[in-house]
Amino acid sequence: MKRRNFLKNSTLTTAGMISVPFLASCQENPKQKTAGTDSNKTIKPIAICTWNFMNATAKAWEVLEKGGSSLDAVEQGVMVEEADLNNETVGNGGRPDRDGRVTLDACIMDKDANCGAVLCMENIAHPISVARKVMEETPHVMLVGKGAEQFAYEQGFKKTNLLTEKAKKEWLEWKKDSQYETIINIENHDTIGMLAIDKDGDIAGACTTSGMAYKMAGRVGDSPIIGAGLFVDNEVGGATATGVGEEVVRTVGSFLIVELMRQGKSPQEACEEGVKRIMKKNKDREDFQIGFIAINKKGETGGYCIHPGFTYRTYSEEGHINNPAESFLKG
Repeated sequence: MKRRNFLKNSTLTTAGMISVPFLASCQENPKQKTAGTDSNKTIKPIAICTWNFMNATAKAWEVLEKGGSSLDAVEQGVMVEEADLNNETVGNGGRPDRDGRVTLDACIMDKDANCGAVLCMENIAHPISVARKVMEETPHVMLVGKGAEQFAYEQGFKKTNLLTEKAKKEWLEWKKDSQYETIINIENHDTIGMLAIDKDGDIAGACTTSGMAYKMAGRVGDSPIIGAGLFVDNEVGGATATGVGEEVVRTVGSFLIVELMRQGKSPQEACEEGVKRIMKKNKDREDFQIGFIAINKKGETGGYCIHPGFTYRTYSEEGHINNPAESFLKG
């Protein structure tokens, strides 16, 4: 099977299987003003994440409100979803690959451009924290597979069986037919990406996922790739992505958005251009979802996606808001 066709088929397969635990409240506060859109005001602290992960942003805000760093805020914020067994797209309880193995990916980046990532790691419930250890305790940026797992044990992380009975049952049901093509669910997601600015005005970001459900063994998307799934420049801002990672990698999406902000675009304008670049490379293709969010140094935020349905959550002194993102396709 050619790579292009495989990516298309994989998209269709996993999109229909990925859960959407927060869709019921996706249209919450649809007419509220997005946090950080007043160009005459700098907003800090502030936390922003992909999708309506309100418990994650609440935890990040708890850290920020107490004067904590943006790095601590994004780590602790996404850890909430890594620990949530009801979220089958992130961390413990995530859906497995085609062989029944749960593999996790994560990356983290701080205000000084230090970064760390783990890819295709098994048996560790909090990959974001291992990624931070890679950043702080090694000369490397990325550790992969068994090497990442062994490093985690050396750092004191405990071995955990990540395949829950619910996820196992669903995988066994999927194996009966192993259908790689299904109707796309345009609200699919497999990632939480989070950005934060602390009281000192410093920016950090984190991104964590269990990847596509029933992916090929060893598959890694954009989420743990610095520049693709996440990028932070403390002079400019940060961006992160969710959706079909292969397409984000092809345009180095998060780096692109930060560079567009450096050139003077607003976070909203930059996210829109990021999606448009992807769609230019996928003419006449509408079978996948990508969502970008971004924040600049002033605390202005933006989000944009391919299909309607993507939202992003912000938490600042202006409130705790779920923001429906505008989309390239209108339904």
